[in-house]
Amino acid sequence: MHAALTALTAELKRLKAGGVKTLPVSEEGLRKLRDVIAARGSRVPTVSAVAAQPAVTAAPPAATRTPARQFAVKPVAPESAPVPAPTAFVLPAGDKASRWAALRAQVLGDAVCRAHVRPGKQVVFGVGQVDAKIMFVGEAPGAEEEVQGEPFVGPAGQLLNKMIGAMGLKREEVYIGNIMNWRPEMPVDARGMQFGNRPPTESELAYCLPYLKAQIEVVNPDLLVALGSTAAQGLLGAGTFKALGEVRGQWREFAGKPLMVTYHPSYILRNQSNRSKRMIWEDLLKVMERAGLAITAKQRGFFLDRA
Repeated sequence: MHAALTALTAELKRLKAGGVKTLPVSEEGLRKLRDVIAARGSRVPTVSAVAAQPAVTAAPPAATRTPARQFAVKPVAPESAPVPAPTAFVLPAGDKASRWAALRAQVLGDAVCRAHVRPGKQVVFGVGQVDAKIMFVGEAPGAEEEVQGEPFVGPAGQLLNKMIGAMGLKREEVYIGNIMNWRPEMPVDARGMQFGNRPPTESELAYCLPYLKAQIEVVNPDLLVALGSTAAQGLLGAGTFKALGEVRGQWREFAGKPLMVTYHPSYILRNQSNRSKRMIWEDLLKVMERAGLAITAKQRGFFLDRA
């Protein structure tokens, strides 16, 4: 239970950093939380502790909302191997395609990465054009990604595809990767299924970061785009900023490449407003300009005059 509560706290902090201020929770969910607190003999959280996280509000009555899918979850602590310090490796000589293939084989066969992947799931490596001008970088695989073994294939990935399309490109024309090569573990239910995600730890990011740097070396893009707070912290360094808004839309640098920081596509999935969409789009317009892509008047006006 401690691991589950720690993961929940980390997720709330991540959402808060991304601008989320409220979260709907059903009355049943609130009752279960109170039962857990009562069973553990915990004290009521202080006002300052509650204020540090997104506010939790009761969901609308059942008659006015779609019933949520119910799961009988019995948390079980994951039996995962510790994450060691990264080890040095050397990429073979050759053209981009052969070097990328060799790097992919090394990552997919990495003993540490494989030790953190549950049965039936996959280590995830970057995909796309090895001659891409633009490289998008996320934090870690999610549920859909660890099944398919490819980054950004879930709902956030589908939205990212639309964003790339709005830029006049196709998914196959850019490169997409994550800092992490496996889905960060959380407690599972009695069936061995994990629900929810958590941000990677510093040791997890540190282990996988050399593999991301190697992908950057092979692809040699003109610029990078960090998607979300965790990815930006992983590239710029932990503690570089408190809220993503402090660095979003600004050009930074990583591995000798210009780096644009913007929100994760999941931010838009949670905030369906033109204002939110426009903020990310303005960042992508800067990326298009820096990459030398043509920008039409229609593209410059996206999300400005729509209802």
